[in-house]
Amino acid sequence: QVQLVESGGGLVQPGGSLRLSCAASGIIFSANAMGYHRQAPGKERESVAAITSGGYTNYAASVKGRFTISRDNAKNTVYLQMNSLKPEDTAVYYCTTNWRGRNYWGQGTQVTVSS
Repeated sequence: QVQLVESGGGLVQPGGSLRLSCAASGIIFSANAMGYHRQAPGKERESVAAITSGGYTNYAASVKGRFTISRDNAKNTVYLQMNSLKPEDTAVYYCTTNWRGRNYWGQGTQVTVSS
């Protein structure tokens, strides 16, 4: 079955950095687009970043220039490097992919930006 296992969240001060990782199994990873969404308390889940199988990327306007999504097909892993973090980046971050017409989500990892 498809599994997306995330790691790397935590507490960081404003201006700090974190790197999230998402290890995928049960899919042909190299052929799949991958993405990260986030959901803050009281808000809807929103797309943060995505990367195609060919390595093309796109970002939400709120994170462009601060976040970088990348992938390592040899490790079946996608990464989200988050720099210059702001309190408004506080949320649960989810890895996601679509496989055979169905959306799959990781378990989520909490990112808290606070002094």
